[in-house]
Amino acid sequence: MSMTEKIRFLLIKKKMTITQLAEILGTSQSNISKKMKRDNFSEKELIEIAEAVDVKYEGFFFLEDGTKI
Repeated sequence: MSMTEKIRFLLIKKKMTITQLAEILGTSQSNISKKMKRDNFSEKELIEIAEAVDVKYEGFFFLEDGTKI
């Protein structure tokens, strides 16, 4: 599973849109979409995404119910 797929799944589980994520991160929906299209995220960006949606990230996203993405 690509990181983009993992982020999309995470957003579905959190009932969030890319636009909402972008707003929390202080960037544009377009910027997030371009990164997702290229599947190009730094470790720092992944940590910021995890913090933005209130999950733990350790190379994976850990949801409150214990699901690992």
